[in-house]
Amino acid sequence: MDKYMKRSFTKLRTALAILIACCLTTDMYAQTAVAADSVATDTVAQLVSGVNTVWMLLAAMLVFFMQPGFALVEAGFTRTKNTANILMKNFVDFMFGSLLYWLVGFGIMFGLGDFFGTPHLMSLLFDSNGLPDPASLPTEGFLVFQTVFCATSATIVSGAMAERTKFSSYCIYSAVISAVVYPIEAGWIWNPNGWLANLGFHDFAGSCAIHTVGGITAFIGAIMVGPRIGKYVEDKKTGKKVAKAIPGHSLTLGALGVFILWFGWYGFNGAAAKSGPQLASIFLTTTCAPAIATCVTMIFTWIKNGKPDVSMSLNASLAGLVAVTAGCDVVDALGSCLIGAVSGILVVVAVEFIDIKLKVDDPVGAVAVHCVNGMWGTIAVGLFATTSVPGNDSFKGLFYGGGFSLLGKQLLGLVCVAAWTIVTMTIVFLIIKKTNGLRVSEDEEIKGLDATEHNLPSAYADFMPAMAFATSSSIKASAPKASVPASPLAPVEKAVEVETYTTKKSPELSKVVMIFNPAKFEDIKTAMNSIGITGMTVTNVMGCGTQKGHIRKYRGIEIEEMNLNPKMKLEMVVSAVPVEKVIETARDVLYTGNIGDGKIFIYDVAVSYTHLTLPTKRIV
Repeated sequence: MDKYMKRSFTKLRTALAILIACCLTTDMYAQTAVAADSVATDTVAQLVSGVNTVWMLLAAMLVFFMQPGFALVEAGFTRTKNTANILMKNFVDFMFGSLLYWLVGFGIMFGLGDFFGTPHLMSLLFDSNGLPDPASLPTEGFLVFQTVFCATSATIVSGAMAERTKFSSYCIYSAVISAVVYPIEAGWIWNPNGWLANLGFHDFAGSCAIHTVGGITAFIGAIMVGPRIGKYVEDKKTGKKVAKAIPGHSLTLGALGVFILWFGWYGFNGAAAKSGPQLASIFLTTTCAPAIATCVTMIFTWIKNGKPDVSMSLNASLAGLVAVTAGCDVVDALGSCLIGAVSGILVVVAVEFIDIKLKVDDPVGAVAVHCVNGMWGTIAVGLFATTSVPGNDSFKGLFYGGGFSLLGKQLLGLVCVAAWTIVTMTIVFLIIKKTNGLRVSEDEEIKGLDATEHNLPSAYADFMPAMAFATSSSIKASAPKASVPASPLAPVEKAVEVETYTTKKSPELSKVVMIFNPAKFEDIKTAMNSIGITGMTVTNVMGCGTQKGHIRKYRGIEIEEMNLNPKMKLEMVVSAVPVEKVIETARDVLYTGNIGDGKIFIYDVAVSYTHLTLPTKRIV
């Protein structure tokens, strides 16, 4: 029995040891697994945070790239003499916006409070409602992201007030809207505890917060500063003031600017996407709306004016982008197309109404594009929002069974933001107008702001002679002083009459001047060379004779001064080749029997000189 019991205890001890060993091993494995899971979780969280941060900063760069887009659009739609001024204003918007938004605006927008927060004054450590968790998104990156949006809101105004606004006054305006006006109303919408956000108002990327605010400010500014000289003239027949077209100097720059803005808009709208499917949906709506808007405007102006309007079509692309910005995350492709189609009509009607009826001078159409279509886009959320798109579970518009609830919230938010902007910016512009003054002098406006505000002859090298931008004071200062008093001018009645005489002797040289259709240039050049003419001067000119030119329209307004047709002028002095042969050859090439073939002038040349490397020599 003892022997049996001894064996039993031995076996029991062995079993217990094995059991304990198994338990210890299992526990160690479990601890290792938990640690591994924890490390894996931390790694995934860091990866997600890194990806979100990179996308947010990439989107910020895309939005920043919209700044040169605005600069090019505004420069192209205005005259050459103000190009550098436009470019400088767009730089100022971002420079002031970056610094002042960091110093003051960021805290006001995302600080603790339902209506506005407290400025943080150079520190990112402040009581906040709306800053993201630093573990998911760093605050510094979020600041940069919000800064580029602030700068966009400020820069909308520069185009509407272009060509006649003091640069110093514009700097003051830009500072105020970046530091105070924009951050407060944007905080209502995008701060999670903002009162409009809590109400259920939806503006995903800024149709209301950015574009409506910028457009309203542009409208107020354009009214305060007044129209450009020569924009509205008195009609001799009716005695009423009518709008006169003042075309921009480069649709090429304007079109390039629009393409840049469209490209940047993918970051503008897609920056806050929460998932891949939602981002893809936003990219689709951001493509459809401007595309259909441009098509509608092109067809509309084609039917209305007889030709598709290029500048209006460019504005339409921007109008479609502005309108879809508020609801890009909650509307589908069909909804975005409907929003864009309405924008295409609205932008044309609004531009002509503001310009012709209200007589508010907006050179680039900023009010029609941003204000009118920003309002339309804000309202459209309440009509076309649908839960069928990725990431939208709560917003449903009127046309998708949501009733009037969302539409009412959108209208209320729009009215409140508009009222805030109207009151504050009217006060700001009135103060600037009474103190510093908004508008440059008449003399400065005529000379151009590049010259008078920035001391530049032109934004384009060698495009304009230096004398063209010289002020009257500088001309007087540089004029040589007479050593003796100048003799008085002779009275008009004693002035010598100018007389013209025809030479009796057959001239040795004859000057032939041809003005003709540019399409015939290669033909006439070849023909002249075939008869022995090897020297000629060719110039691109504009002119009209019997052919008065076509009536053109620019942004819905007839342009009287553009009834000049492009022509080419060819000048040559002949001697060895008979003039009759030159004329006969030219007629064979240029004459078609239609109006606009051109003219040929012959002049007698008595003496001509040519400058060689040798001393001046008379041609005989």
